[in-house]
Amino acid sequence: MGPRRVLLLTTPFDVAFDPADAPEEAPRHAVSPAEAAILAAGLEVESREMPALIRRVERRMPADAEAVRAALRELRRRAWIARLNDLANRAGRVWVRRADNETAAGTITELVPTDEALLAALDAALGHRFRALGPTPEASLDAVVAELTESGAAVLSADRHAALAREVAAAFGLSGDESLPFLDEVGARETRRRREVREAETAARSKRREEVARLRAWEKSLVEFREVPGLLDCAEREALRWIAAGLIPVARRIPQRGGREKWEFDPAELAGLRQAVAQWREADKGALEAKKRGGPAAPALKLGKGAVAAIARVAALDRYAGHFATARALNRRITLVTGPTNSGKSHTALDALAAAGNGMALAPLRLLAHEFRDALGARGVPASLSTGEERVPVAGAKHLAATVEMCPFHLPVDVAVVDEAQMLADRDRGAAWTAAIMGAPARHVFVLGAPESTTQVRRIAALCGDPVEEVSLKRKSPLIAAKAPVGLGDLRTGDALVAFSRREVLDLRAELVRRGKRVAVVYGALSPEVRRAEAARFREGEADILVATDAIGMGLNLPIRRVIFSTLRKFDGEERRELNAQEVKQIGGRAGRFGRFEEGVVAVLAGGGSPEFIRMMMDAPPTPPEDPRPLVQPDADIIANVAQEIGSDSLFGVLARIKRAVLRPDDPNYRLADLTQAMAVAGAIDGVAGLDLLHRWTYAMCPVDERDNGTARLARWAIEHGAGRPVAPPNAGRLSAPERASRDELERAEKTHKRLVAWRWLALRFPQAYLAREEALAETERLDRWIEDVLRQQRRAKLVA
Repeated sequence: MGPRRVLLLTTPFDVAFDPADAPEEAPRHAVSPAEAAILAAGLEVESREMPALIRRVERRMPADAEAVRAALRELRRRAWIARLNDLANRAGRVWVRRADNETAAGTITELVPTDEALLAALDAALGHRFRALGPTPEASLDAVVAELTESGAAVLSADRHAALAREVAAAFGLSGDESLPFLDEVGARETRRRREVREAETAARSKRREEVARLRAWEKSLVEFREVPGLLDCAEREALRWIAAGLIPVARRIPQRGGREKWEFDPAELAGLRQAVAQWREADKGALEAKKRGGPAAPALKLGKGAVAAIARVAALDRYAGHFATARALNRRITLVTGPTNSGKSHTALDALAAAGNGMALAPLRLLAHEFRDALGARGVPASLSTGEERVPVAGAKHLAATVEMCPFHLPVDVAVVDEAQMLADRDRGAAWTAAIMGAPARHVFVLGAPESTTQVRRIAALCGDPVEEVSLKRKSPLIAAKAPVGLGDLRTGDALVAFSRREVLDLRAELVRRGKRVAVVYGALSPEVRRAEAARFREGEADILVATDAIGMGLNLPIRRVIFSTLRKFDGEERRELNAQEVKQIGGRAGRFGRFEEGVVAVLAGGGSPEFIRMMMDAPPTPPEDPRPLVQPDADIIANVAQEIGSDSLFGVLARIKRAVLRPDDPNYRLADLTQAMAVAGAIDGVAGLDLLHRWTYAMCPVDERDNGTARLARWAIEHGAGRPVAPPNAGRLSAPERASRDELERAEKTHKRLVAWRWLALRFPQAYLAREEALAETERLDRWIEDVLRQQRRAKLVA
C-alpha cells in the first residue's frame, strides 16, 4: 500500500499534499494553549493557516473542539466567498452580490465544502433576499432587475432574464408546472418591454438625424447682411437702423476676429417682414421730424403680430426680463440684503413678509422651505408649502413657502423673499434664481445673499427696470481663524468637522465613534428629514460632534462652537481645487451662533492645510463672479413657441435650435444655462410614443442624478407612461437591522430615496401615470426612519467597515 495522501484546503482551490514530500522534522518548539487546542481538535490544517488560526483561537480561549472548528470556518470563509463569486460569474448569475456570497459562506458548517454545498447555501441566501424585495414574485423580479439596471452592473439578456425569473419563482416556492403561469407572464412582459425600448430608441435616433439635418439645412439657408436690403427692398442704412431697433431679427451671430460679428438672417422671416417696411419708414419720418422740432422722440415701434411676433417669442431669451409679464406689470422695488452668515438677513425679510397681507418665501432647499413655513407660523402667519415633490395647502393661508424652482409667476403678492442669491452663479441651478428674482410677482422683493451676489442682483434689477435699495448687515458675533491646526483627538463638544465627500464623512464618523465620541452626520445624499433629525441630535446634546459636508453651509442653524475643515481642497465636479473665499466664509460662518457663543472659530484639521489660508480667505473682499451675466434657460412657453416656429415636435431639435441660434454666446445681457442633461434626456425619450413635446420637456426638467443612471431610468418610466401603464415607485425591499447595516446597504437606501424623490416629483405633474403616491410616501418615510436609525448607531459596526 502506498503512502497516505491528505487533502488540505488552500485558497481558493484544494490541492493534494504528500507527507513523503515533507521536510525532515524541525526541532520541537513550545506549544501555546491555542495551538494545543488546535492539535487536540484533530483537524487537518494547512501549515500556512496555522498562524492566523492560532490568533483566532486565542480570542476564544478556553477553546474546545467546536470553538476550533468555528475559528477554522471563519478563517476559510474568505476563500469560500471567492469560490462562490467565481462559480456565479461562470454561470452568468450577475444578480449575485458579494453580500449574498458572504451570507451564504456564513451558513456553511463543513470545513471542506463541495461546490454543490456552497451553491446550495447561495441559493438559500438568494431566496431570502428575493422574498425580502417584494411581497410577490412579480414585485421581487422587478426589484432585482431595477437594482441591476440602476447600478449599471449589467444589462440582462433575454436568456439571463429568464434564468433570473426561474430563481425568483423557486424562492417563492413555485416549481414545475406551478411556475409556468408566472414565467409565461414575465417572459411576455419582458419581450414587450424590449420591443418598446427598441422602438423608442430607433425613433429617437431617427428624430435626432432629422433634427440635425433640419438644423444644418436652416443654417445653410441663412443669408448674410448684404442680401437683406434686396430682400426687403430697402436701403442698407435703413436695414441697419431697423436691426438696431430689433425690428429685423438676426437669426445667427457668428463671432469674428477683432471682436466683430458676422450676421446671418432667415430669408423666410425677411419675406414676412416686407409688408411692415412702409410702416417702419413712416415711423422713422415721424421720429426725424420730432427731433427737428426738439420735442420728445416718437415711441419705438413694437413688433407686430404674425411672423415678427413669432420671432419675438422665439428669441425671448435675449429679452428674458420681458418674459415675466405679471412681474413687469407691477411697480416692483427690490431690497437687496447682503451680509455674512449669522447676520440676520432672513430675520429682517421674514418680519416684513409676515407683516404683509400676502406673500411668498423662496428657498434653495426643501429643508429651508419648511423652515420658512415654520418661521412664518411662529410669527402667527399660516403658510402653504410648495416644493418639487410635495404640495401642502393650508386653508385660508395667504402666504407661501416654496423652493425657488416652484415660484408661482402669475400670482401677484405684496412681498416676496428670495434667499441665497449667491446661487445665481451656480452653473446647475443659477437660472432658477435669475427667473425667481426677475419674475417674482411682488411689489416688494427682498433678495437675500452673500455680498458676492451684489453685482448680479444689480444687473438683474437694471434689466427689469426695478429700483434697488441695498442693505448691508454685519455679523452679530465675531468670527476668527484659529492660529493652529486641530488634532482629531482635540475635537470638543460643539465642534463641526467639515469634509467634502460622503465617504470621508463616514470615515471620520467611524474614527470619532471609535474614540468614544457621540457623532451626528449631515451630507448631501441624506433627505431633508434625516438632516433635520441629525441636526436636532446635535442641537439637543445627543451628539457631541457634527461631521458634515458643505451641506451645512446653507441653512441648518446649529449651535456650533468651531467649524473645522478636514481639508482645504474639494472636487467641484470638474476638478480638485482649493476652497474659495466665499465657500470658507459661507461654511465657516456657521460657527459661533449668536446668543450661544461669544465668538465663532474656523480651523483646519491637522494635515488638512494651513490656518493662514483660512485667515486669508476670511479677510478677502467679496469677489464678483467672473461672468456677471445672469444664467437663463427656456421654460415650457419658450419650448412650445420655438417648436411651433421651426415646425418640429422634437424636444432635442428645439433645444438644439435654442442652444445654436436663439441666444448667442456673447449676448451682452444673458448667458444660456447648460442644457447638456436636458438634451441627454430629450435624446433618450424623443422616440417614446404617447408623450407630447411638453410632457417630454417635463421629464427633461426632472431632478435626477446622472451618476445614478438617471437618464436611463427616466426613459424607462417614460415608456411605461407613454404606453398608458402605471409607473411603479422604487422600493428598497427588506432592510437589515440598523445595528447590522453595512455602508453598501446605507448607500443603496440613500439612492432609493433619491429615486423616490424623482418619482414623487413626476407624480405631482403626471398623477394619471404615477398612481401609487401614498405607497411612495410611505416608502420614503420608512427609508428616512431606517437611515436615521442607522446613523444613530454609536458603536463600531459594519457601517464603518
